[in-house]
This record gives sequence, C-alpha cells and structure tokens, in this order.
Amino acid sequence: AQGATWEEIRQICDDAIRFKTASVCIPPSYVKQAKGYVGDRMKICTVIGFPNGYNTTAVKEFETRDAIANGADEIDMVINIGWVKDGRYDLVEEEIRCIKAACGDKILKVIIETLTDTEKIRMCEVVTAAKADFIKTSTGFSKAGATFDDIALFASHVGENVQIKAAGGISSFADADEFVKLGADRLGTSRLVKIEKQQ
Repeated sequence: AQGATWEEIRQICDDAIRFKTASVCIPPSYVKQAKGYVGDRMKICTVIGFPNGYNTTAVKEFETRDAIANGADEIDMVINIGWVKDGRYDLVEEEIRCIKAACGDKILKVIIETLTDTEKIRMCEVVTAAKADFIKTSTGFSKAGATFDDIALFASHVGENVQIKAAGGISSFADADEFVKLGADRLGTSRLVKIEKQQ
C-alpha cells in the first residue's frame, strides 16, 4: 500500500520469516531498515520501475544499484510495456541485460504484466536471452494476476536457465498447488495469513 508504515513492513517481514518464504518484497525506501531487522533470517526483495516500468533504463539501473547497496538480495523489475507494444524487443532485452549486470550475483525477476499470448511468448524468449533468473507474471497492481494458462505458456517457452514466478490472484492452497504443477518455481502472494486461516 502507498501509505505503508515501518510497523506494517516489520509485520510483513515477521510473517515471511514465520512462513519461511523465499524472500519478502518491500518498497525500496524500507530496504535498508528491513535488512537490518531481518539480517540473514530472510532475503529482502524490492521492485524497480514500479509499477508501470516507464522509467528510463538509467533510472532503473540506479534504482537497482541503490537497492543492492542498501541490502537487497533480490530485484524485481517491471518491463517497459510500451516498448513491447511497439515491438521494440531489442530495447527490452538490452534493458534486462543492463539490470542483470547491475544485479551482479543477485537474483533478477522480470515482471511482464498483462500482454497478449504472442507477446508473452516473445518475452519468454527475451528474458531467456537476457539471462534473467525469473520471469514473473504480475506486480499485483495491474489488471490481472497469474493465471494457470500463463504459467503453462511460460513453462513451454522459457529456457532452462529461467525460472517462473506466479504472482497475484493466488488465494488458496489448491490454486498454489496447481500453479506449481504447471511449472511455477515460486509463488507470490500477500495473503499468506488469510490462506493459512482458511486451511
């Protein structure tokens, strides 16, 4: 949420540690404080180019280097969807390569958001060629989250070096199980406590 306070961020970190998630994703302005709080108990992730991906590549590169300097263990980046719609996959690939270089040995997840199936397939190829670590479905702030069809499509078109993260719209263990069966390596949800209570 835009008005997230440190107390809310701290609670999210506590929940992530409690549920042993792969990482916890928080706003860039809280990365340093959160890393100081969790130490080695949890990996800290943040998103650059959030939420629309329209920042210039130079800005995204600076955001990445700043986040890592502040303790981020993983970086999620939002692609420039306008470039995809313009068919400028060369620019998208170049930007991903630039951000991956800025990440060094840190994990980079590329968020593609809502695209046509043809664009999604092309982005699987671009993410693979750019040597990012993950392709990810959504920021959770756009029109739609992960769908079963998306994950199946990704699994059929990404290279062996690229993992898949299904994020957004996962509201039950049954959904989570199906996403994993279809090829998701990670799941992203802000509903861990709610799901646990339901089960």
